[in-house]
Amino acid sequence: MKLALVTDLHFGVRNDNASFADFQEKFYSEVFFPYLKENNINNIVDLGDTFDRRKYINFVSLDRAKKMFFDPIDQNKYNLHALVGNHDSFYKNTIEINSMELLAEHYDNIQIYSKPHVQQFDGLDVLMLPWICSDNQEEIFELCKTTPSQVLFGHLELSGYQMHKGQSINHGMKDDWLQKFDVVCTGHYHTKSTTGNINYLGCPYEMTWADHGDQKGFHIFDTDTRELEFIPNPFVMFHKIHYNDRDKSMEQVTNVEFEKYSSCYVKIIVSEKTNPFWFDMFVDKLEKAGPIHVQVVEDHLHLDMESDDDIVSEAEDTMTILHNYIDALEVNVDKDKLEYTIKDLYSDALSIS
Repeated sequence: MKLALVTDLHFGVRNDNASFADFQEKFYSEVFFPYLKENNINNIVDLGDTFDRRKYINFVSLDRAKKMFFDPIDQNKYNLHALVGNHDSFYKNTIEINSMELLAEHYDNIQIYSKPHVQQFDGLDVLMLPWICSDNQEEIFELCKTTPSQVLFGHLELSGYQMHKGQSINHGMKDDWLQKFDVVCTGHYHTKSTTGNINYLGCPYEMTWADHGDQKGFHIFDTDTRELEFIPNPFVMFHKIHYNDRDKSMEQVTNVEFEKYSSCYVKIIVSEKTNPFWFDMFVDKLEKAGPIHVQVVEDHLHLDMESDDDIVSEAEDTMTILHNYIDALEVNVDKDKLEYTIKDLYSDALSIS
């Protein structure tokens, strides 16, 4: 049997932004469900953080989530196995009250895991672990010690793994208790990575600038071979354009496929601008294509920059900026805990309307 594994869907992301909902819907309608239909895959495992907001749901976002995800699952008679993630839970010390059980439990073909459970897929026992918190950790760790299951699906916060591409997390649980399993597949961190038997699957689409340049998609798990296959999502939300008009004609400068930047976020990184008029034409054509937001980062204000990497650093995402700032602080505190707290606050701030 083959299972479609997808995680960190975050319906309602970026303050219930309609453009991101459109971007998510494009993935499900043009990539995810067509692949399932073409390959006769009927079982889906959602590894947590289905909804973005912890405290409440926007009705428009709920309606969009139903139309793009839950209704197609119901109409096509797919079976959905959904773990409760930390973003699905109202409280931080217990997942007893969660959005998945409140909003999706009425579907007959959806099974929600708010407690640890061994689920059998075509004869293969898989230990299903929701978000671990103070209320359930004793039960979960005891079950992990005694279970004969060799495969684990979870929503885990492990130390030493990357949250986003190039950004490792130094808080959370150690991974030694997971070494008994042959295969561990988990959500929570948004970049895809594999260390030994532990596979962070990553989110299926870009949601912040931290996702730029990081290939997104979903996975297919074969219960017979226990192998994972990555299915890439071809759609991109965040783009960086490197502008340099030196030794070029106006036609060369403006001969760009601007249409691909429609409904996207764009950063123009200017390394050399010898003709301001050409640059204005370039930006005007870009804006006519209909991007959501355009930001210009100009190098002429930073003459000490020596390489392209220095220029790009000026266009870094917020999470990277926070990491670098905290790392440079000379303070007598646990920087890992400080960074975790600041990034948690930043994540909450994105959800405030």
